[in-house]
Formats: sequence, structure tokens, C-alpha cells
Amino acid sequence: MIVFDQVSKRYPGSHDALIDVSFTINDGEMVYVTGHSGAGKSTLLKLIAAIERPTSGAVIINQQNIAKLKSANLPFVRRKIGMVFQDHKLLFDRNCYHNVALPLAINGITGAEAGKRIRAALDKVGLLNKEKAMPITLSGGEQQRLAIARAVVSRPSILIADEPTGHLDRNYADDIMQLFSAFQQVGVTVIVATHDALGKTTPKNKVLQLQQGRLVPLEVSA
Repeated sequence: MIVFDQVSKRYPGSHDALIDVSFTINDGEMVYVTGHSGAGKSTLLKLIAAIERPTSGAVIINQQNIAKLKSANLPFVRRKIGMVFQDHKLLFDRNCYHNVALPLAINGITGAEAGKRIRAALDKVGLLNKEKAMPITLSGGEQQRLAIARAVVSRPSILIADEPTGHLDRNYADDIMQLFSAFQQVGVTVIVATHDALGKTTPKNKVLQLQQGRLVPLEVSA
């Protein structure tokens, strides 16, 4: 479970990125975080991922208050969280297999066990036949799939994606969202930040809508 209790975040020398934000995300939910550019979406995701800490309020991840954890304990929290960045952050001097291997190597998982997990992750995103390919040879959609494989190879309980479909055409974007839905259906908590309109009907998944750092009621087009 993820709980934000009156969370605010101010960066030094800047305005408040988040102001008095409170919500709960239950295990296994799929949640969209929406809002205009600069609304605070990326900051919210960084707080969940323990990349940032709140200025005030409590961010509780699996019953641990991130704000009060010692820095040495944060890597253990992050091991349970997979993150997909908007710009992929792939290593272009390594092939697909070794890109996905990186989180496992950091956690000390190597050898046959690592190989099994890497190929399973590549298979889930449809890239098993491209494990030796270099990222530069992949399409934009395939690069995003590779980033997802790297995010899930450590079998996280929480998967976070920051604008994962922002630079993709509609077909690729739909494929990526179906992937996230598949992970959610097997019990992973999935949180996706998007500036895209959610359509003309109320979505079946939870939506957190931000406006100038504040959580506001969801507005759905008529």
C-alpha cells in the first residue's frame, strides 16, 4: 500500500511542486496520474520511488515512512520498485540483454538465475528474439518495451512509468498500455503519469489529477 498524508514538496530556490497532497493506492491497483506540464506528476512519482523525500507530510510505502528512513535503507525500498522513464535511460553501448541485466547485477544476481530472469522479462515485452540487438537499432516503441523489461526484471511489487507513451504513435502507445495492464492483472501495483486526455468516459482505474501541485477532482469531458 502507498499512502500520501498531507505531502508537500518544495525544491530549494523554487516554488512548491506539491502542496498538501493526500491519497491511498492499494496493492495491485492501476492508477493514472494526470495534469498539465509542471503540475507535479514527476515529483509525485519520484517521491513514491524514494528518489526524493517530502518537505512535509508522510510518504508511506509498504508501511515504511520514506521521510524518516536512513539513506542507507533507501536502496532496499527501491529494489521493490521498477521505474520506466520518459527518455528510457538505456545504455546504448550495451545490447538488449545487458541493458536488462543491469538491475540484477546491482542486486548481486548473476549467472544462470540472472539469465533466466532476463530472458523471461524480454519475452514478456516481445523482445526475446532481439536480446543481442543494440538499442539504437530498435524503434521507439521497442526501446520503450526494453525499458519496461529492465524495470520488471527484478520482479518489483510497484511499477512506475513517467509519460511512457509521450513520444509514441497511437498503436505503439496502446501496446505499451496493454503491457502495463498485464502486469497489473498479476498483482503488480502500476502507476502511470500521463498528460494525455483520458477520453470522454470515466476510466475504470483510479485517477489522480494534479493542478499546480494540488490534487483536484477529476474532470471528464462530456
